Amino acid sequence: MSENSEHHYTEDEIAREVTELETKSATASRIFDLRRIIGGLFVVYGVIVTITGITDSQSAIDKAQGVNINLWTGIGMLALGVFFLVWLKLRPVAPQRED
Repeated sequence: MSENSEHHYTEDEIAREVTELETKSATASRIFDLRRIIGGLFVVYGVIVTITGITDSQSAIDKAQGVNINLWTGIGMLALGVFFLVWLKLRPVAPQRED
């Protein structure tokens, strides 16, 4: 084969390559969707802060003027994290098609 010869791809080879790249792109979009990352982090931290709020002593609650701030913040974080994960489940990332 000389340096000047070009490889001619068949339409089937090109279509297969395009399909592979679209599949990889869609998978990467789903994996790195910010809703998954933000939702997961809020759920994890929400669980930690909620457990802290449940186990808080009365003196810690008294410091916050009688409000169990850790418990309420943890519940809020859990709710936000679950919201992001439900949103991700209900509205998944659709692969972008350029026609």
